Amino acid sequence: MAESLRQADWPKREGLQALTEALGAENIRWVGGAVRDTLLGMAVSDVDCATKLTPDAVIDRCREAGIRTVPTGIDHGTITAILDDGPVEVTTLRHDVSTDGRRATIAFAQEWREDAARRDFTINALFAHPETLEISDYFGGLDDLANRRVRFIGDARTRIHEDHLRILRYYRFQARFGSELDAEAEQACEALADTLKGLSRERVCAELLNLLALPDPGATVERMFNHAVLRVILPEVTLRQVELMRDLIEHEHAQDFAPDALRRLAALLPPSPDVAEIVAARLRLSKAQRARLIGMANRLGSDAENKHTLAYTEGTQIAVDRLLLAGENAHDIRDWEAPTFPLKGGAIVARGVAAGPEVARILQSVERQWVAEGFPDEARVNELLDDALNSAP
Repeated sequence: MAESLRQADWPKREGLQALTEALGAENIRWVGGAVRDTLLGMAVSDVDCATKLTPDAVIDRCREAGIRTVPTGIDHGTITAILDDGPVEVTTLRHDVSTDGRRATIAFAQEWREDAARRDFTINALFAHPETLEISDYFGGLDDLANRRVRFIGDARTRIHEDHLRILRYYRFQARFGSELDAEAEQACEALADTLKGLSRERVCAELLNLLALPDPGATVERMFNHAVLRVILPEVTLRQVELMRDLIEHEHAQDFAPDALRRLAALLPPSPDVAEIVAARLRLSKAQRARLIGMANRLGSDAENKHTLAYTEGTQIAVDRLLLAGENAHDIRDWEAPTFPLKGGAIVARGVAAGPEVARILQSVERQWVAEGFPDEARVNELLDDALNSAP
C-alpha cells in the first residue's frame, strides 16, 4: 500500500517537504482524504496533517521556517500552513472529553492511535509517515478500502451519538466509496435518524448537497428513503420522487451534463413553488439557490416544444434544468446565448406614442411576437411595431 503513496505526486511537493522539516518528521503524519484517495487511485487536492505538537508550537516552528500560518480552527487544535503549492491544515492529536451529538469538547493527545480512535470511519483513520510513507492502520481501514466498505470505528451507534451528522456522512461516503454495505452502520443510521433534527440546518444542507453532487447517489438516496432517514430532513419526498431523481441522473449522464446537486434536490421535491420555498428556507439556501429551486419547481406542462422561448424568458440555466427534469434533450440550448431584443421604448415614443403605460404595453406586445417568431432580425421587429401601432386603439 505504501508503494501507491510513493508513486503519487503530492508527497513530493516542495511545500510539504518544507513543512516536514519545520515540524519534524517524528511529529507529523499525513492523514485523511489524501491518504485514502491515493490508495483508491483517485486524484488528490487537499492534504491534511496530524501532529503531536501543540498549536502554539506549530505556529512557532512554522514562523522560524518562514511559513505563514492562519489559526483557522485553533480552538480545536487546527492551524493552516500557507504553502506555495497549497494550504495544509495541521491539527494537533486529540481525544474527546465530552460530546452532545452536535459539538465535542476535546483535549490534546500524544498517541496516533488515540487520535485515530475519535475519527468517524476506518478508511479516514489511515496515517502516513511523511518520509517513509509507511501506513499506520489501527482499525482495519486498509481491508475496508480493499472491500469498498464504509465502516464506523468501534460501535456505530456510539459514534453517531458523538456527532449526529455522521449519519449523513456515512451515506455520502458509502455513495462515493462503498460497494459492500455494512449492516451495523445501516441499522444504526436508521435507528438514530431522528437525531438529525438537532443539527444546524447549514450543516445538514452542506452534507446533503455534497451527497447529491456525487456522480451517482441514486441507490444511496433510495436507501435513505427506505430507512426513514430522508424523511427527517426532507419530509416532502416520496418514493416516486426518488425514482424521478434516478431518472434525472441517467439523463445527465446520457447528455454529458455534470452532476448538479440543486437540480437533483429539485427532482426529489414535488413541482410546487410553495414547497420549493419551504425547503429553501429550511435548508437555509442562498438567495440564488432559492431562486433557482423555485424556478425549477415551475415545470408543469411541456417545456420541450419551446426550448429557446423558455431559455429567453427564464434563463438558460433554468431551461436546461427543466428540460433535464422532464427527460428532454437539453443540448440545443446548452450554450445558447439569448439575443437582445432590438426595440427600445424611445423608438416607440419617436413614432408619436406618449411616454407612459402605452409604450410599455406596445413594447411587451412586440417582444412577445418576436419571441414567438423565433427572434427575427430588426427589420422584422420594425414590421411588428408597425402592426402594433396600426392596431392600437
